[in-house]
Amino acid sequence: MRSAYLTNQLLVAMPTLADPNFAQTVTLICEHTDNGALGIVINRPMAMGLGEVFQQLSMPTDNTELRDQPVLRGGPVHQDRGFVLHAPGAAGTATWDATLEVSPTLHVTTSRDILGSMAKGSGPSPAVVALGYAGWEAGQLEQEIRSNAWLNVPMDEAILFSTPYEHRWHAAVRLLGIDFGRLSSQAGHA
Repeated sequence: MRSAYLTNQLLVAMPTLADPNFAQTVTLICEHTDNGALGIVINRPMAMGLGEVFQQLSMPTDNTELRDQPVLRGGPVHQDRGFVLHAPGAAGTATWDATLEVSPTLHVTTSRDILGSMAKGSGPSPAVVALGYAGWEAGQLEQEIRSNAWLNVPMDEAILFSTPYEHRWHAAVRLLGIDFGRLSSQAGHA
């Protein structure tokens, strides 16, 4: 049943989630199937700028704004692996080797060729780069939601591409239309 899956949803960490990897995080679920889920934390910038990534990959760029863009800590798994969250290219434009469609308006690419396109100025825009990801085994994410660790909300691309990192958790909470200060730390099951 596809509708039960959380692909293209934001996971909002509940205030009581104490795991330092996920406390006050917003995570975009890029893929969720019977086999588990993969997500990218979108509100944890690293001290590293994208220019350092380009330099390590010998991909020079003249775009100062792009070089200064922070790289996100996407999660605790494979922190040496890069993920580019981006709008799809216009019809007839370049495609990249390893792209997953999260939604018709949002893709995630893991191949190096997209970084080369970005460095040359022909990459997707807007785009966000993260190192690492969050992963859940089959049934694990559902159990964490039942135990009141997360709430899910529909994806809002303005949070991903426009909202300052330090405001993303509160912006995602506001999508719920509730005040987290009034929530109980106990999960309810009717």
